[in-house]
Amino acid sequence: MQIRVVTNFVLYQIGWFACVIGAAKQMPWLGVITVVAIIIWHLTQAKQAKKEVQLLLITLVIGGVFDQIMLNHQLVTYQAHGWSNAFVPVWILALWAEFVTVLNVSLRWMKELKTQVRWLVSVLFGAIGGPLAYMGAERLGAVTLNNLPISYIALGVGWAILTPLLLKLSEKFDGFK
Repeated sequence: MQIRVVTNFVLYQIGWFACVIGAAKQMPWLGVITVVAIIIWHLTQAKQAKKEVQLLLITLVIGGVFDQIMLNHQLVTYQAHGWSNAFVPVWILALWAEFVTVLNVSLRWMKELKTQVRWLVSVLFGAIGGPLAYMGAERLGAVTLNNLPISYIALGVGWAILTPLLLKLSEKFDGFK
């Protein structure tokens, strides 16, 4: 396994925990600062940083809209917004931005699968991994899933759609190719 993939995976975990624990402890900017540092490192590693920035901006919009829908429908309550409670918290947006760092590095293996297998694996990866991430964040005190099991179903369906979509976008905006 390449050192870049391992480093990328470890940094992603550090950023995720910094965001989630920071939110749980009412320090949402802790995670944001950590993720900004990780993204800067990520961009210095990319062969074409501009493509990674483009993917980051697109992902921020897509992910921000998804989590705003979850918030608006009261399926999820977030801790420590960092700004108005009416909007997705700053630390959630940081997590979406950080997710970009794994698409063309740690998750590259998924893009290398045969097309039909890739879509099945990415749908399952999102359908299972998305809700698990929110469950972990809930156990650490950063979010509350309000309407069970509807919240889990919405997260699973949303991530089952978003994961293959973002992987497809990462093919076009691949700064590591």
